[in-house]
Amino acid sequence: MKKKALSLILAGAMVLSMSACGGSKEAETTAAATEAASTEAAAEETGAEAEADTKEAADGQTYRVGICQLVQHDALDAATQGFKDALVEELGDAVTFDEQNAQGDSNTCSTIINSFVSSGVDLILANATPALQAAQAGTNEIPILGTSVTEYGVALGIDDFDGTVGGNISGTSDLAPLDEQAAMLNELFPDAKNVGLLYCSAEANSQYQVDTVKAALEELGYTCQYYAFSDSNDLSTIATKAASESDVIYVPTDNTVAANTEIVNNICQPEGVPVIAGEEGICAGCGVATLSISYYDLGVGTGKMAAKILTGESDISEMPIEYAPQFTKKYNAAIAEALGVAIPDDYVAIEE
Repeated sequence: MKKKALSLILAGAMVLSMSACGGSKEAETTAAATEAASTEAAAEETGAEAEADTKEAADGQTYRVGICQLVQHDALDAATQGFKDALVEELGDAVTFDEQNAQGDSNTCSTIINSFVSSGVDLILANATPALQAAQAGTNEIPILGTSVTEYGVALGIDDFDGTVGGNISGTSDLAPLDEQAAMLNELFPDAKNVGLLYCSAEANSQYQVDTVKAALEELGYTCQYYAFSDSNDLSTIATKAASESDVIYVPTDNTVAANTEIVNNICQPEGVPVIAGEEGICAGCGVATLSISYYDLGVGTGKMAAKILTGESDISEMPIEYAPQFTKKYNAAIAEALGVAIPDDYVAIEE
């Protein structure tokens, strides 16, 4: 009887022991599973954080843009300002500018461009033809946008230019309808005989414009004569000769004249010789009338192009040159009155 009782006690103890062992293994399994799940969750959280960090880095992309402006005058200043305003509107604080002015020296343009290339800017704005030519020579990798450039085929030496430069260059043109500028001269001065074409021979786009206007004026019956100066040092001498031999003077979108309109006005106005200008800034300084674009709007268009290039939305090699959407007949009220020139009603007075 005692032996049977002892056997029952031992059997119970064994059952309890086995139950305890089973519970221990189950607890270990549960603990292991919990730890694995925790590790997986931590990994997922780390991955999410990494993804968030990557997105934040992408969103925090910054861009540095180099601006090379040939010379300081109203038209180029307006184009640069429009460019900066548009790019800041598109990219905000993500864009910074290194803005430099060559003070009318094409060699200085090359120095400025080389500094941009050395510092690794993300994009170059070349404001005016000599700046664009320097940029073309300076890099074939950094995107280059030109503005205030009249004819890209002429500026870059491209035969049969089809409207797209290709490679790392595009931009905007300030080309106004030259035949309509000739027609404007004819509208205001139908009785004139001799037209002097005053321009800087060092500016390829000025040569292109006066050649085109000369052909249009000759078809209208005028006799045209070139008056080319090499730089600002001989502008006064050549302008004096032009004023003494011309009934009317035509000046294209010439940067040297634009920076020295006072010289031209001090010669032409006392001689009673009116000037038809290629753009508003020149007209404001020495002209009677112009068929002109808004250089600020031209700069805005260039800035929008830049934003697309920097963000990867557009490939610069496939971007055609863009042109001003509209042109306005404008006149200089003070000079028109001084010279006794009657201005038609559809002209807009240039704001002083």
